[in-house]
Amino acid sequence: MSFEVNLPNHIGFIMDGNGRWAKERGLLRTKGHQQGLESAKILIKHCSDIGIKYVSLYVFSTENWKRTVDEINFLMILIKNHLKKEYGFYKKNQIKVVHSGDILGLPKDVQKVISDAVNETKDYKGLTVNLLINYGGRNEIVRSVNKILSSKVTEITEDDIYKNLDNPDIPEVDLMIRSSGEQRLSNFLLWQCAYSEFYYSNVLWPD
Repeated sequence: MSFEVNLPNHIGFIMDGNGRWAKERGLLRTKGHQQGLESAKILIKHCSDIGIKYVSLYVFSTENWKRTVDEINFLMILIKNHLKKEYGFYKKNQIKVVHSGDILGLPKDVQKVISDAVNETKDYKGLTVNLLINYGGRNEIVRSVNKILSSKVTEITEDDIYKNLDNPDIPEVDLMIRSSGEQRLSNFLLWQCAYSEFYYSNVLWPD
């Protein structure tokens, strides 16, 4: 007997619990972020293998700037180093990388690494991975509205807002998964999650 499986088209992940994972093991928070990155790579490969078309990962939110300078600097270095070294992985698996968020609010060197990864993978035909870096759902909507207002329109529609989001070609989120037991959206893809199914896992992200 065979069963047909209806896979979600777009899964969004709020990768929560890196710091708690490290604390439980007596490690620095940075070790939690490193392990969380490895878990994200495993997840991306699995989603690619089973035929998921789009994955959005909440990497660094607009609220994360409230963290300590040392932790922020470490995260920026981690983002840069990871994107640079994974080109072979992206090519082998035909993974297309796109970015959501206010890229101009990031350090120049991080902006360049993100832009390079997007350009390097733009023609790949497999899974699209949407990296949310310096991202906030409210911020994205505000930026979308400001783009529309710059064209001097007199009335704004829902379609106008959607077309001016960071990645309007990516469909809305079908399934939002958050790790670590927290049950809130935390400013994650507010517009795109309007009709999503939500799943909350008690497992910390690195696990």
